[in-house]
Amino acid sequence: MSKYILAFHGGNKPESQEEGAKQMEKYQAWLKGLGDAAVEPGMPLGMSKVVSSNGIKDSDKANSCSGLQMLNADSMEAAIEFAKSCPFLAMNGTIEVTEVRSFKKP
Repeated sequence: MSKYILAFHGGNKPESQEEGAKQMEKYQAWLKGLGDAAVEPGMPLGMSKVVSSNGIKDSDKANSCSGLQMLNADSMEAAIEFAKSCPFLAMNGTIEVTEVRSFKKP
């Protein structure tokens, strides 16, 4: 079993607190449905900066990463199936699925 990160990009902001609460209920139900596959219960992200050899700038807000979800899955295809069932997609967001690779410190 491998670890995967689901990176949430874009998505519409809720127009009201009630709509936000409904979206959160759907997300919580999806998260519960992941069962033991969910490694982290979701990690919302704030504003970010992009650091490069040319300096530091604000991230592209239109495509910035708004959250992460780490999960266990048997394959990339299985991780994609988890992502396809996420209610974030109904908010016009996208989910980037990436396998986490092992790295050994030197």
